[in-house]
Amino acid sequence: MEFYIRPINSGDGKGLNELRRMPGVFENILGIPSERIQQNEEFVVNMDSNQHQFVAISKVQDNEELIVGTAGLSVNGNHRMRHSGNIGIMIHKDYQNQGVGSALIAALIDVADNWLMLVRLELTVFEKNERAIHLYEKFGFEKEGLKRLAAIKEGKYENEYLMARINPTFRSFLNS
Repeated sequence: MEFYIRPINSGDGKGLNELRRMPGVFENILGIPSERIQQNEEFVVNMDSNQHQFVAISKVQDNEELIVGTAGLSVNGNHRMRHSGNIGIMIHKDYQNQGVGSALIAALIDVADNWLMLVRLELTVFEKNERAIHLYEKFGFEKEGLKRLAAIKEGKYENEYLMARINPTFRSFLNS
């Protein structure tokens, strides 16, 4: 399966909306199935300089582009926490376990480490989402805590792990 990574563009709202509402995806993100295309397009258009969003694109029939994944990095706006950012990712249900998630996480880490000089990346993940946890651990994220009853998923309150990755360049500061 071939795909490529690019920054998100105005006009990607429809594809983003389809991805966010897809069964097999929305259960593991904090969206809901009733989200509207307009909400997603406004998100793209209104991103500020602290937000960095990529999409994974696959060519389908008639060379049409299909968004098969997206990942974003939001740099903390608080002046005393600008060394950290939060990330989120979602992958089309038919393209999971095919390298899309790894490519998107690698793109975010490249921006965070090499262009923004961030020290810390954070995320939350449902406690039972073992595939996602494995992906994050592969890139150096570690569980730092458990948020109990953190979010609603399929009619139940679910726990989330808080995970973080410290930029290897700054790991020596952990013990000081």
